[in-house]
Amino acid sequence: MCDLIFCFPQIKKQQQDVMGFLAANKIEFEECDIAADEDNRKWMREHVPEDFRPETGNPLPPQIFKEDRYCGNYEAFFCAREDNAVYAFLGLTAPPGSKEAEALSEKMQM
Repeated sequence: MCDLIFCFPQIKKQQQDVMGFLAANKIEFEECDIAADEDNRKWMREHVPEDFRPETGNPLPPQIFKEDRYCGNYEAFFCAREDNAVYAFLGLTAPPGSKEAEALSEKMQM
């Protein structure tokens, strides 16, 4: 299961983009609201690795985790989706017949 950390209204499109992709691909996820829950906000800030934090301020949602493992932010998710590598990004095995599984199969044949 992947945990998604969301918050501010101005990033609603990014939230919907991530959740829509996960739902369409039947990937289970849990949305965690950091605006209404201080514990969620604290957890997110503590679990985004130092190398992925902004130079100033706190990391902004959406931040994507698989349980306690940090996967990345929206930009990293978007790049993985463009590269047909979302399952790898999420630490999941691509299902047979998916574009990602086909791409992996082609790479292994080379």
